[in-house]
Amino acid sequence: MEQIRELIERWALAVHTGDLAGVLAHHAPDIVMFDVPPPENGVRGLDAYRDTWPPFFAWQASGAVFEFTELEITAGDDVAFAFALLRCGSAAELTAEPDRRLRLTLGLRKADGHWLIAHEHHSFTTPDESDEPIRAIHQRWYDGTAAKDLDAIVAAIATDVVSYEHEAPLEHVGRDAVRKVCAEGLDASTGTVTWTVPDLRIVVRNDLAVAWGLNRMTAEQPDGSVPETWSRGTRVFRRVEGSWQMVHQHVSWPTDATTGAARTDLRPK
Repeated sequence: MEQIRELIERWALAVHTGDLAGVLAHHAPDIVMFDVPPPENGVRGLDAYRDTWPPFFAWQASGAVFEFTELEITAGDDVAFAFALLRCGSAAELTAEPDRRLRLTLGLRKADGHWLIAHEHHSFTTPDESDEPIRAIHQRWYDGTAAKDLDAIVAAIATDVVSYEHEAPLEHVGRDAVRKVCAEGLDASTGTVTWTVPDLRIVVRNDLAVAWGLNRMTAEQPDGSVPETWSRGTRVFRRVEGSWQMVHQHVSWPTDATTGAARTDLRPK
């Protein structure tokens, strides 16, 4: 068991230091590696395995780390396997996702009294692509609007957001600028203001998400009437250190091609 542990730890140190000869040592000629990058059917044979490492070393030279946080080994007389978790990433990546780990499984066999690594499987988990966090942000916006709670409304908005609003100027840059627009909209009504996106659609890919739909807004008036308007909205989100933030927003009304006036009277069919 200790012989295998030392072999694996020397391999990991060789990876971390960019020592190609050390990485190749104690590997079977017919090694099969299932790696994070393609090909899907794996890297087969020691020559192909060797060719995968120079690009990794070049990336690692930028300051990335490759180090064990967990290593477990089970060994029989002639075969053994090990599984491990490693911190593998640049300083920026590990700061953004400190709990992210590379997963490693190794299969070993004994030949002429020496252990050889015959199989490696490297993987990361796939990013969470659920749209529920984006829907939750929208719900907080709906609730914050009804409560006229500006802090709740802007909490998930990036400090460097760029927003295309109904109102001039052409673009509103920064969270404070968007907060001001929201405040003016809420202050325009002495009664309850509501905002929802009933047909909200969302696409999430890795650390980016896009949401779009028709905005339904109401604003209670002093005479008790509650006029309703509909507009179009698109919002872009970026995941930063595990939290989603809106980095861009585009809202608009259609315009009358003849008069150039905004068509605030239109309704969904």
